[in-house]
Amino acid sequence: MKPQLLVLDDWEGLIQKSSCWDRLKNRVEINFLKQPIEQTSDFELEQTQFLVALRERTALNEQVFRKLPNLRLVLQTGAHAYHIDTEAARRRNIRIALGNQVKAPLVSVPELVFAFALGLMHKVYEGNRAMQNGDWPLLTGRTLSNRRLGIIGLGRHGSRVALIASTTFNMDVVAWNRKQNGYQSTQVFKRVSLDELLQSSDIVTIHLRLSEESSGLINEERLAKMKPGAVLINTSRGAIVDENALMEALKKGRLAGAGLDVFSDEPLAKDSPLRTLNNVILSPHIGWTVEEVFEEFAKIASTQLGEYLNGTLAPSELLNA
Repeated sequence: MKPQLLVLDDWEGLIQKSSCWDRLKNRVEINFLKQPIEQTSDFELEQTQFLVALRERTALNEQVFRKLPNLRLVLQTGAHAYHIDTEAARRRNIRIALGNQVKAPLVSVPELVFAFALGLMHKVYEGNRAMQNGDWPLLTGRTLSNRRLGIIGLGRHGSRVALIASTTFNMDVVAWNRKQNGYQSTQVFKRVSLDELLQSSDIVTIHLRLSEESSGLINEERLAKMKPGAVLINTSRGAIVDENALMEALKKGRLAGAGLDVFSDEPLAKDSPLRTLNNVILSPHIGWTVEEVFEEFAKIASTQLGEYLNGTLAPSELLNA
């Protein structure tokens, strides 16, 4: 009997659609779970040895692991495991492989940043809403060129945003990173303090990992330091920004607008006041949900599983080797 691979939360059907699984069909039984794992019987899950987890859509904790008594390997798409109880996995000798090699989000997330920036600065969405209501509004926008972009977080996404802003849009780019070592000023960006970044930037974009230090970083005090008429963009994690304080800054007109792809609680509540503001562009956490990302997730996970079966999966691929 072939070992069983279970794929969770493939809501879009794009992981299953990938042809990369064909090379494993003679070695494993592949099942794509259509319902939440909490609603799945123990009998259906007890033979599962390998699990593909799509981002953090399902929390993998002790309760879930008890339903998977024969689980040996979690193939985690993406480079983090916020949602996995790693201590519970260690106790059960469950290995966690991370998709650290994924490259497609380095294109998709920065592209969304500039979709927000252009839409807000040129008032594209405000104009679109007005015209759909039969109006012909008098709108005055602003160019990106020669304006200052402040980047909070110079990781893989932030660095790419800096390059695009400087070379494509002729923007003056400043950056701040929690870990300042290794991030010296370059021709692409100038390193500044967080206060200077907030006070001087026309557009501020966030690219930090969520941690104890970054949670609530952009609070009421720091929002008040932002340049009047500035725009805030967050494609990172919702909890980094105090949403209530941001709503007040937007309502009072201190900030010209915000582009938000992430929220403190997802999905965003239907009665959230953010949905009613004309100077906000909202999207349902789509920075990474492009076809190219799903295909790359599938390729990495299938390759890692093949290497695991062959006994050649490198310890560097594992979170808990």
